[in-house]
Parts: sequence; C-alpha cells; structure tokens
Amino acid sequence: MILPITVYGNPILRKRAQEIKPDYKELPELIANMYETMYKAEGVGLAAPQVNKSIRLIVIDATPFEEDEPELKDFKKAFINPEILSYEGEEEAFNEGCLSLPGIREDVERPAKIKVKYLDENFNEHIEEWEGIRARVMQHELDHLDGKLFIDRISPIRRRLITGKLNAIAKGKTLPDYRIIPNK
Repeated sequence: MILPITVYGNPILRKRAQEIKPDYKELPELIANMYETMYKAEGVGLAAPQVNKSIRLIVIDATPFEEDEPELKDFKKAFINPEILSYEGEEEAFNEGCLSLPGIREDVERPAKIKVKYLDENFNEHIEEWEGIRARVMQHELDHLDGKLFIDRISPIRRRLITGKLNAIAKGKTLPDYRIIPNK
C-alpha cells in the first residue's frame, strides 16, 4: 500500500524517532509499504517519520546509482535502529533532494565514509563500513530519524534563498506527483 508522505512543516519531521522493539506490530507490512511508497515517489531512501511514523526505521534501494557505482547493484535493505558509529574522510558535496521537500535540491557536504550499526528485518545486528552513495543516503535518512533535514546542513544564505519555497511546501502550495499528508 502506498502511504502518504509527510512534508516540510509537519512537526514529526523535527522529532527524534523512537527505537523499535522486536514485538513492533506489523513491521514486515510497514517495510513493504515503505518500499512501495518510495518507488512510487521515485526516491532511493525513505525514513519512517516521512510516512508519519516516529520510529527508527529506514528503507534504501540505491540500485538507481549502480551505473556510477556498480557495487550498488543489489543495495536494497531495511535498517532498524541504525546508528553511525564513526565518520571518516573529507566532506564531499553532493546535490541532494528529499521527498519531504518536493522541488528543492541543494549541495550538501557530508563525510565520505561511515561505519554503521543496524538491525536487519530479523533483528540481527550488523556493523558495516560504507563510502560514496551508500554513506550519503544513510546519512541523509538517518538525519530524518534525528529530526533533521538536509536544509539544516546548508549555509544560512542558501537557506534564506529557499525560504519562499519552504513556506509554499508548508502551506500546501507545492504539490508533488505523489501523495502527501497536508499540513494543518
């Protein structure tokens, strides 16, 4: 089932999401719905707060980037209670967008390499090191779980320049091609 996406202005996007316990009801169904929602909106990552669930859950399918990074061919995973253990390397700029900020794209600098700890769909723990697109997408989505948006990582001048667009999104004047939860 395709879920509506929360957009800028919805307070859930600014809250720290809660950890998930193994007894969380209907988790497999939620994960499947999040993938379906992400694909419909043409995204590569989706965090639970973006579908109005304040829990620490992310789905990523970075296979659209496999042409640039062949190792992303089968990089499709759900991440439960993920956390970044360490950052390495110089910060690199990349033009990011977000399903919760339709129509806005900005260059964001993030560390090139990260070490991540997460639970898979069976609550098995994993610790992995990633760089490139994997590291970028995980950092972007994990920000959502901590109540942050990529626009929080751009310069104050750039942020001021997009204030009109942000206000339009918050007021429901910018409508993407996918279902959203209108702000009240």
